[in-house]
Amino acid sequence: MRKVELTPLEQRKLTFDTHALVKELENNGFEKGQAEVIVTALVTLTTANLDIVYRDMVTGTHQEIALQQIMAHLDSIRKDMVILEKSEFANLRSENAMMKNELEQIKNRLNEESLRIRADAKLDINLERSRVTDMFTEQEKKLMEISTEFHKKNADIDRGTLETTRKIDIEVASLRTLLESLKLETIRYLAASVFACLAIALGFYRLWK
Repeated sequence: MRKVELTPLEQRKLTFDTHALVKELENNGFEKGQAEVIVTALVTLTTANLDIVYRDMVTGTHQEIALQQIMAHLDSIRKDMVILEKSEFANLRSENAMMKNELEQIKNRLNEESLRIRADAKLDINLERSRVTDMFTEQEKKLMEISTEFHKKNADIDRGTLETTRKIDIEVASLRTLLESLKLETIRYLAASVFACLAIALGFYRLWK
């Protein structure tokens, strides 16, 4: 590091007129001694501030030298990086290549495992589908048998119902015939009774006369 020289004291100039400031303070009620003490304190504070400011400042020449030093340091770092790239980076590339090969092997194993699991799952799905299909066929067969039995029983019931209906119709026809015959007999009996009553009444009428 190059030591930076401070600006000489003779080049540090105050930025205000101290005599004018003393006069201004006197015009505002301060005595001359008080005004001079105040201005002296201001000069001291300003000088101290200037010292702090100039301590952190450099000239253009010093700045150019510092820039050259930084560039030289950067060139050294660049050379070190080239050397590091030839040594450490080569090792890193080798390790990366090994990791890439390992990752590729792991990827291949994962693909094989995935294919195997997929094949097993497909086989299980096909077996389950076949089992469900067989179960569905068996259930459909049983359903067809039950449906056939139901239709057969329904046909038997229909035949029994038709037979019963036919018998009932025959019985009803027989009853109707019997009722008609009884109705005729009743009419004949009533007619005979009426005629007998009329004959008896006519006989009494003749006897009466």
